[in-house]
Amino acid sequence: MQSYQHFTHKDRIGLSQMLKEGKSMGKIAEVLGKSKSSISREVARNKNKDGTYHPWRAQILYKVRRKKSRRKPRLADKTALNFVITGLKNYWSPEIISQRWKMEYPNVPLAHSTIYRSIQKKQLPGFSKSTILRRRGKRKNARGYKIHPTHTIHDRPIEIEQRQRLGDLEGDTVYGGIAKGCLVTLVDRKSRLLYAALSKTRVCTVIEEAFGKALGDLKPKSITLDNGSEFANFRQIEKNHNTTIYFADPHSPWQRGSNENINGLIRFFFPKGTDFLNVSDSYLERVVSLINNRPRKCLGWLSPIEFISCCCT
Repeated sequence: MQSYQHFTHKDRIGLSQMLKEGKSMGKIAEVLGKSKSSISREVARNKNKDGTYHPWRAQILYKVRRKKSRRKPRLADKTALNFVITGLKNYWSPEIISQRWKMEYPNVPLAHSTIYRSIQKKQLPGFSKSTILRRRGKRKNARGYKIHPTHTIHDRPIEIEQRQRLGDLEGDTVYGGIAKGCLVTLVDRKSRLLYAALSKTRVCTVIEEAFGKALGDLKPKSITLDNGSEFANFRQIEKNHNTTIYFADPHSPWQRGSNENINGLIRFFFPKGTDFLNVSDSYLERVVSLINNRPRKCLGWLSPIEFISCCCT
């Protein structure tokens, strides 16, 4: 069976000429490489009132029908549009919005590419690529060993490596401008739940206090850090939180991939050069809440909060 191909203007000129020559539908179909029924439909659709066939008129009618047959835009549906807008207001990526839509409306397709195109074409008032989409690409400068760790990442038990339990954290700092403070961030390897606290400086004793603010009474099973000098008080942090700290290899940020990923997301809210001395605890809590309620692909499109709720029930 031949696959159907639309008639071109050249096909229509040839069809018109052969009709004038009195050739049969079968012969015309053979010459044009189409089925006899396709030739008959083409003539019936586009012939003049007097029964004659003109290729230019036929081509114009074809273009008019094609324009009318275009599918209605997916976001013309108010339910879908409101769902997308709500997701974007919560800083969800188009992929997250698409997957959450699929969970709630499994029989109604909504691709993330549709959302990207709508943003690109400025069809969603108030949203643009520069203000709503996460932008990454620059890597943090790698650092060598600045402290002498008791435990390295190679000493971690299999439970940590395989993300089998809650309570195994990855930690780091997110810097602001020079002498403008920083954030201490900790991410649970299994649930991707974020803990964070502001720190006025990178001095190790101040960073130790920030760990206390971020974790509160939580007693994590382990913490994996990089080798920055700000973590020089790691033994006191271990004692304060009754935990074990492991250090990643130098120049190996992928060994703390969950934390690096979240830090990239935090940079959306706190770009490089941010003055963390002017950031309030309440605003940081809002950002942490947004991130912890953001669905993740690795969690089956559940948010960390939803994932922990499922684990604990």
